Amino acid sequence: MTRREWMQMAGCGFGSTAMAATAATAGESGPLAVKAPHFAPKAKHVIFLFLNGGLSQVDTFDPKPELTRNDGKPLPGPKVKTDSATGNLMASPFQFRKYGQSGIEVSEIFPKVGERIDDFCVIRSCFADNGNHGPSLMLMNTGHQLAGRPSMGSWITYGLGTENQNLPGFVALCPGYPVMGPRLWSSGFLPNIYQGTYVPNNERTVDKLLLNIRNQSLTIDEQQRQLSLMDRLNQLYLARSPGQPKLAAGVEAMEVAFRMQMQAPEAFDIDKEKEATRSRYGDSEFGRGCLLARRLVERGVRMVQVYFGNSQPWDSHEDIRSHKGLARQADPAIASLVDDLKERGLFKETLIVVGSEFGRTPMIQSAGQLKVNQGRDHNVHGFTTLLAGGGIKGGMTYGATEDFGLRAVEKKVHPHDLQATTLHLLGLDHTRLTYRYSGRDFRLTDVGGKVIDEILA
Repeated sequence: MTRREWMQMAGCGFGSTAMAATAATAGESGPLAVKAPHFAPKAKHVIFLFLNGGLSQVDTFDPKPELTRNDGKPLPGPKVKTDSATGNLMASPFQFRKYGQSGIEVSEIFPKVGERIDDFCVIRSCFADNGNHGPSLMLMNTGHQLAGRPSMGSWITYGLGTENQNLPGFVALCPGYPVMGPRLWSSGFLPNIYQGTYVPNNERTVDKLLLNIRNQSLTIDEQQRQLSLMDRLNQLYLARSPGQPKLAAGVEAMEVAFRMQMQAPEAFDIDKEKEATRSRYGDSEFGRGCLLARRLVERGVRMVQVYFGNSQPWDSHEDIRSHKGLARQADPAIASLVDDLKERGLFKETLIVVGSEFGRTPMIQSAGQLKVNQGRDHNVHGFTTLLAGGGIKGGMTYGATEDFGLRAVEKKVHPHDLQATTLHLLGLDHTRLTYRYSGRDFRLTDVGGKVIDEILA
């Protein structure tokens, strides 16, 4: 293996971006160069706010009066199999009220999102395939329950490239790791240039957020002289051995890395924001993640995924009232993101997705060594996802669960449908965005998925 081959294979994150994001300077069609969509897009960017662990739909965005009226009674019908033993129905401890001109009901724990509910489409009929965190996280993020498939962000940058060649096209922000970790933003069998760049947003200073982004040994001028020498050597090699597009695409890789030292630290430095702005988002990891997402999108990054926290914070088995404290961090951050994108003219071209890998049961969980017995188990049969921004009709609900919020029964939406709709809004036909691997053509939506036309503006 040659040195150049090793560098091409070993690159990932910022490094792989530098190794391939050279279309503008190398005169070649590099892998991250902006590519034409299949048809006119309604959105240019995606921000996926992932409330990992399982947001309870019946306590947030899917109110169920029958659940309240039947509190403490058995769920009608045959016993429903859940991951853990469950007992009788449990009413939500939170009150709901109508917001906006649409009159959509939202829980008291999301008042700021409620005030902006006319910007959201609330899909109340999502369902998934597996009640365990790992497979459901993989399905929602990669379109498949098993590891090894490319993430949605990887497919998007593969299909469209990115607008800013000096920053990654796809960034994953998480303090620590969610369940399944880097496999959720992996490029799978796609070239590793499309892998998400992981940034631990529990760190506050740029040098800790972006490890090794600054050269501690050489000054800027010294680096530039070094890069100029490398460029001359590469050009001499290309003159002797023409017809090597991969090498040509990597000739100015170190120059791109050099420029990233200038732009990436600035993009990730939220201290450049006004104190009032930082305060609106909240001094939480998720709040900082949402603010970083806005800063990255306005600098041309194609997709940003913000995971709420390490592991699975919304996994409220013991006490569903813990959702209130979690929402205290999520609510102002989501609302501020909507406001800031609008203020900057980016809301109409940025799709915001807010969701989890699954929801929670309307019944109380009754098994295990629970210190507090007021929690809910996993529920893949019916849950809620919110969409807003680029190309989405705001102020509407779509689909429904039955009277107690357990199962989606009207206009059911699978993760493949969400993924197909996301790609459609970006101008991509999910059936045409394919990659040949191991003798067959793969796609994000596997062999399923349909665009949800009714929610499109």
